Amino acid sequence: MVIVVGLGNKGKEYDWTYHNIGFMVADKVAEKLGVTFGKEKNKAYFCEGFYNGEKVLILKPTTYMNLSGEAVALYKRKNKDARIIVAVDDIDLPAGKIRYREKGSAGTHNGLRSIVANIGEEFERVKVGVGRDESLDLATFVLSKIKDKKLFEKATDEAADMILEKI
Repeated sequence: MVIVVGLGNKGKEYDWTYHNIGFMVADKVAEKLGVTFGKEKNKAYFCEGFYNGEKVLILKPTTYMNLSGEAVALYKRKNKDARIIVAVDDIDLPAGKIRYREKGSAGTHNGLRSIVANIGEEFERVKVGVGRDESLDLATFVLSKIKDKKLFEKATDEAADMILEKI
């Protein structure tokens, strides 16, 4: 089993913000598997499907970004042997660039820090670069609306494809 986790914040006010790139990737993975998110359960919206014979559970934690690890830990406890792949925004990558990491530190990302604090560093990451607007402080930037929607539509679609390739 593979658990795909898209990091973001719930609520319409966070739609199309840089910090919700992970939610957008999770939506694309679900779309590609032909499944839709149901009600909230265990601190996450979730759905499940199959890809190449592998069961895939897709999560969008509802704990808000800084507590994402709480939801991931709940699902990990129930599925001890599951691989976890986390989709996340990355300010240190140029906008639209995709990067895969098998494991590593959380860096400056509070969502990843929360996951590391709850389950450790043994999870895979698919990072979508969002760049950085140096004229804004970090929190203001990541919670601001995405300006180039076409670029991020393409990037989130490519990130979803990368996740499916890893499965």
